[in-house]
Amino acid sequence: MVPELRQEAILESVRSRDISYIKDLAEELNISLSTIRRDIAALEEAGTVISMRGGAVKPVRAAEPVPEAVTLTATAPAAVSEEAPVVKKRLIRSAEKDMIAKKAAALVSDGDVIYIDSGTTCSCLFRYLSAMDIIIVTSNYEVLDFMPMQKAKVIMLGGEISNDLHSINGPLTEKSIADMHFNKAFIGANGYIPDGGVFTHTEREARKKVLVKEHSDKNYLLMDTSKKNQYAFQKLFNVRDVELITEE
Repeated sequence: MVPELRQEAILESVRSRDISYIKDLAEELNISLSTIRRDIAALEEAGTVISMRGGAVKPVRAAEPVPEAVTLTATAPAAVSEEAPVVKKRLIRSAEKDMIAKKAAALVSDGDVIYIDSGTTCSCLFRYLSAMDIIIVTSNYEVLDFMPMQKAKVIMLGGEISNDLHSINGPLTEKSIADMHFNKAFIGANGYIPDGGVFTHTEREARKKVLVKEHSDKNYLLMDTSKKNQYAFQKLFNVRDVELITEE
């Protein structure tokens, strides 16, 4: 079945109920899990469905329009007023985020111990690392959507769950990171100033990200250009202290 017809069948099935599960859809439509995940990703990029934690998916209703990316109209830095829910952030600039993830994945080598941060751009990285002989340490519980991995070993950090960020943070998380060492860390944030700092909304996320940076040989900041000239409550470090990966 061609992708367009498969996706139409998936969308029709999803729209017939409030929440569907990828495994059930695969069985119902006789489609492999890997294929249906790709089709769901395409439908999500088109703004017709929303993926949820645990392999669930729901249709976008008329009452919940897909948010559009904000276009910067000035070069002056602007404050990011609040953290948007992850389910909405996934729908914004999804193609750019996937491009960034592919660039980041190309930097990983077999044998690496890497850290993957929370955030929708970092989450895209999981799908490209499954078959590699690596250890992934993460505070991003969206990794559960990509389990089981083919070959990569996954260590999920303990701590307090931030549901709005799909993230784990706090003193227990920081204690674990302090006893670890990473070859490479892939860090997300809420904004950056090209010749200045990198910013996030919460103090706990800030402490976690700074600690990860201190315990990693190489640090990569995954940020699409919509976050350029944006700042938030907490400064993490300067852009020059990490390698910035964007879609450009």
